[in-house]
Amino acid sequence: MQRRLKAVFMRGGTSKALIFHQADLPARRDDWAPIFLAAIGSPDPNGRQLDGMGGGVSSLSKICIIGPPSRSDADIDYTFAQVSVDQAVVDYAGNCGNMSSAVGPFAIDEGIIRAPADGMVSVRVHNTNTSKIIVATFPVQGGMAAVDGDCEIDGVAGSGAPIRLDFLAPGGSKTGKLLPSGNAVDRLTLSDGSVIEASLIDAANPCLFVRAADLGLSGTETPSALENAAALMQRLEAIRLAGSVAMGLTPDLAAAARMPSIPKIAAIAPSQAFTALSGRVYGAQETDILVRMISVGQPHRAVPITGGLCLAAACRVPGSLAEQMLRPGQSGPLRVGHPSGMLLVDAASELRDGAAFVPQASLYRTARRLFQGEVLYRV
Repeated sequence: MQRRLKAVFMRGGTSKALIFHQADLPARRDDWAPIFLAAIGSPDPNGRQLDGMGGGVSSLSKICIIGPPSRSDADIDYTFAQVSVDQAVVDYAGNCGNMSSAVGPFAIDEGIIRAPADGMVSVRVHNTNTSKIIVATFPVQGGMAAVDGDCEIDGVAGSGAPIRLDFLAPGGSKTGKLLPSGNAVDRLTLSDGSVIEASLIDAANPCLFVRAADLGLSGTETPSALENAAALMQRLEAIRLAGSVAMGLTPDLAAAARMPSIPKIAAIAPSQAFTALSGRVYGAQETDILVRMISVGQPHRAVPITGGLCLAAACRVPGSLAEQMLRPGQSGPLRVGHPSGMLLVDAASELRDGAAFVPQASLYRTARRLFQGEVLYRV
């Protein structure tokens, strides 16, 4: 017989996830993985997750768990789980910025947090993966999170109510430092003996940035073009593994291979004209920097929100590869060009004790509840 579990299915930004109340799950976290894998439909050697709620790509293979706050400065705890599509792996190492936009509305609609009948509300979200606070601010109507609005995000059809996400002091999400190695640029030696320059940045989620040109890329490639380049994907994974060790996230390459969600790796390039997946052509003056990001071994069709925030922080680190890509004198919000279009992000930076510090990084998303009821699964 199949088992049943109360769940909500939501879109947050350009991702979708099953959301559970922590109280409805087993008390031991070790018992969660079999439930999540079965509900999402992993592992699937065909890569489609047809026997579950997943969508065959990393952005659609996600779980969120909401519970009471474990910190006095938060309203809820939010734990994120990345479920591998083709392996029996549930990874809690990093956060999902896109789904971070859904958990505040979820908490209001579920009655976890009381809200005014109409107006604006702010929910202080403690992401347990990174031990960071995210403040989600959005409108409510009739005591429920508003859905309709004029906020548009590339990669999602239509528009919705804007959700402002403020990531407070996002630096050092996993390593405790904005620059884990202490350097704006590092030279990584790969397992084949080759060397590549990279900027290792830990803000919102640890990320590793390399020049697209150093990989023989322009920075305008489509996700399918990257995915079909097997040798390139192998090299990107080798760089990611070396970066994980250099950041102190893992002790060796083998351990890094067992933690696929972080660090994320991205190829960056100076702004230039490109054609988005929708067919829209973006001019060189419409963006400030281009990025092609790999998430859990798959080229992302947009840019993970935490990846975009980390890139914004990287752009404010003097001498980093990201800062080198910007036009001289660039300031204010950053327009990040990605395969689905453009993401507007902002990050402030200052010097504290002689080191770069990012007090806040912000952006806007939309979210919508798609389904509520019970998910059926077999274990």
